[in-house]
Amino acid sequence: MQMGYTWDGYMILDSKWGDVTGDGFLDYVFLTGRRFQPSSPYMVDITLMIQDGRTGRITRVPLENNSGYSPMLFLGDFTGDKVSDIQVSIASGGSGGYYFNYIFSAKNNQVTKLFDSDVFNEQFQYEVNYLDNYKVQVVSLTLDQEFILDITYKGQDYLDQLYDVTGQLIRPVQGNVYGLVNLYPVDVDNDGVYELQIWQEISGLYHADGLGYVLTFMRWDESDFEPYMQMVAIFGADL
Repeated sequence: MQMGYTWDGYMILDSKWGDVTGDGFLDYVFLTGRRFQPSSPYMVDITLMIQDGRTGRITRVPLENNSGYSPMLFLGDFTGDKVSDIQVSIASGGSGGYYFNYIFSAKNNQVTKLFDSDVFNEQFQYEVNYLDNYKVQVVSLTLDQEFILDITYKGQDYLDQLYDVTGQLIRPVQGNVYGLVNLYPVDVDNDGVYELQIWQEISGLYHADGLGYVLTFMRWDESDFEPYMQMVAIFGADL
């Protein structure tokens, strides 16, 4: 992160050079904000700023979620128009480890939001149900997909809370899939256009009881990002 003071306690939190307007000139893209307290790493009033490389004009882009930790920028072509788009990523700092993520186009100096993590979290809904025989069902309601996790790796003490000696559930138990943990730009097919790899945590008995992640891959389709693949990944000490 590139950080430096600007005015009245506001700082440049991160910055990148790239042609985001599509006119062939390098533009200066930067995030400004200020510390919540003098010694705090928590930043508030975070704002996206775009300085046109040809005219010097600065465009200010407010963010709905404009406070958090480690604000970062990434420039890359997400739409296939050969012009770099702008990804803004901010760690929420809450117990869930969420990130706020936005992707903007500034082509022709017209700023358009292409992706909003809040909208993604509202659109992608799940059910998580414990099943007999040490299994957990994760249902992606939005995409009509079902995944079955084997949770024997969680250990006998954990399983004894939930199952009798025959492997049958003692009582109904539900878990959760939480909001976007992070978004990674990935060029899966090496064509110079970035897709989205989005991680969401699967939790069991309580939030810190992690069972794995739902990974959703999305690519630009004319006017919006559309999912084209979804999978789950589990974690365990012996995997």
